[in-house]
Amino acid sequence: MRVRTRWASGTQAPWLHAEVGRRMAERLPIMRRAPLRWLDWWAHAGGSAAAVRAAYPQAHRIAVEPDETARTQSIARLPPWWSRRRWGPQADAVVMQGAVDPAGAEMVWANMMLHACADLQAVMAAWHRALSPDGFLMFSTLGPASLRELRLLYEQKHWGPAFYPFADMHDLGDLLVHAGFADPVMDQELITLTWSSPQAALSELRTLGGNVHAGRHAGLRTPRWRDKLLAEMQRRVDADGRVALSFEVVYGHALRPRARARVAPVATVALEDLRADLSRPRSAN
Repeated sequence: MRVRTRWASGTQAPWLHAEVGRRMAERLPIMRRAPLRWLDWWAHAGGSAAAVRAAYPQAHRIAVEPDETARTQSIARLPPWWSRRRWGPQADAVVMQGAVDPAGAEMVWANMMLHACADLQAVMAAWHRALSPDGFLMFSTLGPASLRELRLLYEQKHWGPAFYPFADMHDLGDLLVHAGFADPVMDQELITLTWSSPQAALSELRTLGGNVHAGRHAGLRTPRWRDKLLAEMQRRVDADGRVALSFEVVYGHALRPRARARVAPVATVALEDLRADLSRPRSAN
């Protein structure tokens, strides 16, 4: 909830989210069928609608938001009233995630939001319900190698956990299968961002969320502790004198397969049909 609140309070998505969304959109050509409708899951925080529109300009986009604050932000970012995208069958729509029609879209697009969710299995189940048969999911999230520099610093100084641990891509693949998805494909890349100062780095990190770890420091930190943190980050600048932090970005896509007819464990045959079968002449071998 804390991470969602910080995302929703911003007038635009974090720069990293938009960049990851652009990179994920480069993978869309591997999908064989263009969607007629697609769900932009947590659209305001994802900040990648333009990248998907470039790939599927005729598709109907539905922004899906987790709360009223994010919904208000998404409505404010709809095309202007005079735009063709504001009216007609391809007009953008904004809905709460509890109001998503089942099997109503051919693609779920979820950019950089899964790591803010406590119950990953429930989120994936909701994605599966929202997709039509043969529809596909595209998502990105932070992986466990993210912010390792900050994690090591906290460990060395015994400051408690720096952030909640992010899920490994292999575990995410297993969860997708458990949720009913087929043919999950997972991969990752490491993105390193640099800033001119520790203050600039911390300012941008705040836009990415917050520390929701249950074992984090209780209460507010003091200005004196913050000065220590800034000093330690300054001591660890790279060769160019810049603060560098790495982010592991995990990408995944999977299909919602068509339901297969189940074979009953017990078959029932009418007595008349059995007698007719037994009385039928058999050919000699």
